[in-house]
This record gives sequence, C-alpha cells and structure tokens, in this order.
Amino acid sequence: QVQLVESGGGLVQAGGSLRLSCAASGSIISLNTMGWYRQAPEKQRELVADITSGGRVNYADSVKGRFTISRDNAKNTVYLQMNSLKPEDTAVYYCKISVTRWSGRFAYWGQGTQVTVSS
Repeated sequence: QVQLVESGGGLVQAGGSLRLSCAASGSIISLNTMGWYRQAPEKQRELVADITSGGRVNYADSVKGRFTISRDNAKNTVYLQMNSLKPEDTAVYYCKISVTRWSGRFAYWGQGTQVTVSS
C-alpha cells in the first residue's frame, strides 16, 4: 500500500506565508506527477499546482506568482510554498500523487490539511 501524510496547514493572517508538505511512503517504484488541490466550503475541489517527474510545473491563475510547488524525489515529498496569502485561499488542501507500483500506476490522495487566512 501507499500512504500520504500531509503537514503544514494552519491559521495565518492575510499577507502571511505557509509551507505544506506531503510525504509518500510504502510500495513505490517511482513517483509521477505530484500536485496540490484545494476545496473551499460549498465549492468544488480545484487544482492549485502540479509538477511532473521531469520538473514541469503548472499553476492555477489565482496563485501564479504567489505559490511555488517543488518536489524532493529522494524524500518522496512534494511541497507547496504559499506566500502573500489571501482570505480567498482559505480551504482544505489535498496532495495528489501518481505512483507507479509493481501492479501498475495509481493515484493517491492525502488526508487534507486546513489552511485558514484571516483578513
């Protein structure tokens, strides 16, 4: 099996910063695309940013210039550095990782971490 453990959420004032981490462990041959999604109350889950195994990154327009996604393949970990946070960034943030195992390629989700930005 594969487990994802997220950390780094919390409460921050507008303009502040937070760094999220998501570490994968278990029966892993390789990690493919790694990403962060978020879901605010009464809204659909949306992509925030993702990064391919080759390092190509993709960001939602709403976070470009403020958030940075990165990965450490040696640690099986993906990060999301969030700067200049706004109240509208408040949501539960989920990591999603595509994992290659002996039995095939599968997508796994983290448990979610709450990010709350106060005005």
